[in-house]
Parts: sequence; C-alpha cells; structure tokens
Amino acid sequence: MNILVLDDEKEIADLVELYMQNENYHVFKFYDSNSAIECINTQKLDFAILDVMIKGMNGFEICKYIRKKGLKFPIIMLTAKIEDADKIKGLTVRSR
Repeated sequence: MNILVLDDEKEIADLVELYMQNENYHVFKFYDSNSAIECINTQKLDFAILDVMIKGMNGFEICKYIRKKGLKFPIIMLTAKIEDADKIKGLTVRSR
C-alpha cells in the first residue's frame, strides 16, 4: 500500500513515516506541497495524510486537487486547528 505523507514539520512527517513503515506501508514523504503534487501526478497512491497548514497549496487545496483528479483514496488531515468551521471544511472538501 502506497501512502503520501505531507507535513512541513520534519519531526511529525518523520514520525508518521516511521509508524507507517513499521506496518509495512510504502511511504512517499514530503515537506512541501509542490513535491506532493508531483507525487500525486506520478504515483499510484492508496492513502494520504496531509498537513492542513502548509505553505504553497494548503492541505485543503491538495485534498480538493486529489478529488478533482477523480482519485477516491482516503485522506486524513493533520491540523492544530480546533474551530468547528475548520473541521466542517475538512470533511466537506469537494472537487468543485
């Protein structure tokens, strides 16, 4: 199973990668959105873990990009945001 991990905080991305590799997943790890977009365009992915607050395209925009491409794999959003509006936005991102 191929997993995309995107987080600009190196320690978090490295820790998520370690946990996923311990479960025998193949991890594509990135610290910037441009590299993640390139991976989305060139690799077959089964799952994504995206940081919401990342420079460039944020996690919501990348999620929207994934859905716009017609990809239906699960996505987990990592965030420190706690506002209900942010939670609702993350759960309702579509490819419009």
